Amino acid sequence: MQTDGRRPRLTPAIADVRRAVRESLAEIASRGSTSTSRADARADLLVALSGGPDSLALAAATAFEAPRAGLRAGAVIVDHALQPDSADVAARAARQAEELGLAPVIVTRTDVTGRGGPEAAARSARYAAIDQALAATGAVAVLLGHTLDDQAETVLLGLGRGAGAVSLRGMAGVAEQPGGTRIRPLLGLRRQLTHDFCRDAALEPWHDPHNDSAAYTRVRVRQGVLPMLERELGPGVAEALARTAEQLREDDDTLHAMAIETIEDLVEHAEAGIAISAPALEANPAALRNRIIRYVVESEFGVSLSRAQTLAVAALVTDWHGQKGVDLPGIRVVRRGALLEFARA
Repeated sequence: MQTDGRRPRLTPAIADVRRAVRESLAEIASRGSTSTSRADARADLLVALSGGPDSLALAAATAFEAPRAGLRAGAVIVDHALQPDSADVAARAARQAEELGLAPVIVTRTDVTGRGGPEAAARSARYAAIDQALAATGAVAVLLGHTLDDQAETVLLGLGRGAGAVSLRGMAGVAEQPGGTRIRPLLGLRRQLTHDFCRDAALEPWHDPHNDSAAYTRVRVRQGVLPMLERELGPGVAEALARTAEQLREDDDTLHAMAIETIEDLVEHAEAGIAISAPALEANPAALRNRIIRYVVESEFGVSLSRAQTLAVAALVTDWHGQKGVDLPGIRVVRRGALLEFARA
């Protein structure tokens, strides 16, 4: 890291990353809900810092732009304890954050456990730790270093799973969460730009060996699938996938709002659970009907339905000929006359 007191020259990479961060900070400042306390433990926003090129470039740009926006920026470093030297990596990232002028700097160690494989478990543990740091500092937002390349990889992974719009919509640039707002200022920038930023700013990022391990599906997409698509289809595939995610996000948000509005007129409480008017549900387009079924099951019972499970329930509405019902994980769905009844098994 550059320590001789000289400011790095303003290269295109530094300018682009700072501009993206500046726009996000302006949105935070406009809310008027930032902290007025200057106590050491307080911050208006935090940067999620791993020490890698993406998050380090984000941290450096935030350290530069936050004071100019009248905001106090800190950092949160999550040690997942997945590698023997993880504590050293976290300590190194903390020193870099302090040298950049971020305060407070919070280092938290977490256990990676839970369902969904190591990647999903690590993500859940990371966000839980970030939410705790937000609460401890009073920060209203956390900045995350995801780039356009991450968005493209997310869309491709969603395509491979066949998970529909929920996955294909990718990551949100701004996501409101109970713990605080998650903001991704770099979501419109290519990953290479953050590497260029670190080089131009004389920053020394840490390179996670997991990012080169073919044991992880995302790495195989990054190193094999996306480059192959660029070779075969021409440049611009990553940008096209990111645009697709943005368009699907708009469509998905609209359908979700319509489903919520429609549910109010269709759903009623039953003796053992919840019921929906089958004729009213059938009158809706398939996309809205299936979404209502998925939403009711998830919000009432905490179960996420697959496409096949959703269609099996929908058949009790559109292809009713006296079936006994459908068994879902922990749930029984039956049709009684004009009502579709959902109850715990």
